[in-house]
Amino acid sequence: MPSATPAPPIEPMLAKIAEALPEAPGFLFEPKWDGFRALVFRGAEQTYLQSRDLRPLNRYFPELEKALHEALPKGCVVDGEIVLATPHGLDFDALQQRIHPAPSRIARLAKETPASFVAFDLLAAGGRSTMELPQAERRTRLERLLAKARPPLHLTPVTRDRAQAEEWLQKFEGAGLDGVMAKLENATYQPGKRAMLKIKHVRSADCVVAGFRWYKDSNDAIGSLLLGLYDDDGVLQHVGVTSSFAMEMRKSVLQELEPLREGALEQHPWRDWAGAATGESQRMPGAQSRWSGGKDLGWEPLRPERVCEVKYDHLQGERFRHAAVFLRWRPDKPPQECRYDQLEVTTPFELAKVFGAKASA
Repeated sequence: MPSATPAPPIEPMLAKIAEALPEAPGFLFEPKWDGFRALVFRGAEQTYLQSRDLRPLNRYFPELEKALHEALPKGCVVDGEIVLATPHGLDFDALQQRIHPAPSRIARLAKETPASFVAFDLLAAGGRSTMELPQAERRTRLERLLAKARPPLHLTPVTRDRAQAEEWLQKFEGAGLDGVMAKLENATYQPGKRAMLKIKHVRSADCVVAGFRWYKDSNDAIGSLLLGLYDDDGVLQHVGVTSSFAMEMRKSVLQELEPLREGALEQHPWRDWAGAATGESQRMPGAQSRWSGGKDLGWEPLRPERVCEVKYDHLQGERFRHAAVFLRWRPDKPPQECRYDQLEVTTPFELAKVFGAKASA
């Protein structure tokens, strides 16, 4: 017999990265939304929004708390993503601005840039847990639960057709989504376990190595390399980091780059960034923000003379959305040729078509 409604906090079920959509049968495919993961607990008197790291989100999204309390029936728990939909697609930068300590700012942004919630799993309904049910059955019940859902509440599209999922992977990125999820139809909901597959776009770029950070508290190993690309004005912009190194390589890379440390700051294009305080400084290598968690983001400059090839999934504005993966050195590539115009341009796609996408027969 199903157990009673699960209470917060619950660790959300997680995903592991896959290089391609699985070809085996028995999978449900969904778009991967680019927002804040959230579990919504609809209680009798109030609705609670829980983040991926088990913290409350209510104060940051008061408009969603009210809308979801009115739209969802009592005794249900829904897993999904908080997103910010605009006429140009999802806007993760604007969504980040909602996590702010000032209530007045949150209240203003809730009116100016109201958020939406995209549901993709059901953990409880009618006061009973559904986590032990197969994924396909949970999906059927979620469709039934949200049959009359209206914005800002949405039900994510789903398909069993791998070809259609491949089409979603190619087209939906233009609306701000960042991949496709694959879920086994017969799998239960497994809190905290990587029981799903996440398939994202894989691209490579040649970047200038313009600095590095130390590995933890060491002074003999690289933590991450700071990457740059030249814009149309010939200015080297910081685009992200790459940090996927084994310990042995962290030490050998430091030795290899040691000659580039001499006199690096004298003519370095980022030499003035350490003293910047706000605004543009959050794009800079050593800038603190509310997302850095107080970590030491100090960096060591290098003369921008070396080039490496990295693997990345997509851009957020003018920077890599996530840390890039180091692939190889490019001694044959002049740094001045590492420009933004080498990056693939995503074709825009209307977000409304994603929300309204239907599975093929």
